[in-house]
Amino acid sequence: MLYNLLFPLAKYFEPFNLFKYLTFRTGGAILTAMLISFWIGPMVIRWLKSKQGQGQPIRSDGPETHKKKRGTPTMGGLMIIFSVTFSTLLWVDISNPFMWIVLWVFLGYGFIGLWDDYAKLVKDSHKGIPGKLRLFLEGMIALGAVLAFEASAPSPLGHTLAVPFFKNVLVNLGWFYAVFGMLVVVGAANAVNLTDGLDGLAIGAIMIATACFGFIAYLVGNKVFSAYLQIHNVPGAGELSVFCGALIGAGLGFLWYNAPPAQVFMGDTGSLAMGGALGAIAVITKHEIVLAIIGGLFVMETLSVIIQVVSFKTRGKRVFKMAPIHHHFEQIGWAETTVVVRFWIIAIILALLGLSTLKLR
Repeated sequence: MLYNLLFPLAKYFEPFNLFKYLTFRTGGAILTAMLISFWIGPMVIRWLKSKQGQGQPIRSDGPETHKKKRGTPTMGGLMIIFSVTFSTLLWVDISNPFMWIVLWVFLGYGFIGLWDDYAKLVKDSHKGIPGKLRLFLEGMIALGAVLAFEASAPSPLGHTLAVPFFKNVLVNLGWFYAVFGMLVVVGAANAVNLTDGLDGLAIGAIMIATACFGFIAYLVGNKVFSAYLQIHNVPGAGELSVFCGALIGAGLGFLWYNAPPAQVFMGDTGSLAMGGALGAIAVITKHEIVLAIIGGLFVMETLSVIIQVVSFKTRGKRVFKMAPIHHHFEQIGWAETTVVVRFWIIAIILALLGLSTLKLR
């Protein structure tokens, strides 16, 4: 908004030229979202505590150490959603269609997560709204976002899949791309949701992945850099780096209150919103496959659940002591903070591997 209001006045006041630079506006979004999170954090936590009583329901079959977390409020993702939305609208070019697509997913998935968290509190159970209904709603929001991207993207990017490590390779998926893109967004949202099980784990990992995609969005949206790196140029995608900056800033503010021992949990409100937005950014920047590398930690968490369920149903045996896999390491004796920090290290390594695809062509 500041870009649209102030940059046209640069001919009268030269310092307003700063607003044309994505790096300046991304930095502004980071600082704004972080300061808002710091500011509203205590008020949000007090309000959630006053409304929730016993706080987020704790799994009866979960680690014993988690039972002491009873009473910690959930829905802390509201703090993230407000900070990110306000900061993004303040610093982004509001005429950019890609920004609205990502915000649509971010806010839509945030609403689904909020509904799910509320259902859990009412039932005093870790089971929220019916899984099929939740997936249906997620799918419809994601499908709408992908169709909007196809309508906005330059041909042939709207219905093709870019393959990392190969320059100028686009696989034409035709009508199926809408389904594929939908699966990317839904899969990313639920993978982040599964990762959210330890204090600070999900928010740290999502900030690492978001930083990478903020960088990718900046490069993809720049004709010079995309030509040099031989990656596909998506005009306008650079504005998504502002959204990514806002998400990083809000994440830093939230981590202040979510660091062990957590004062608040993000809940599905935050994890679905952030995961869905990350998936949408991967689709728009044509780095859907790279998301599986940069977000490899989320993939690992999801696979551990799938393997556990399939093994138990087919063999009657569990592969892990508990799934998702972060609970397995708790069960074998790792301290919660140890699991979190080591998983962050894994996330950083995978992020670097994912970024390397930009140069290995």
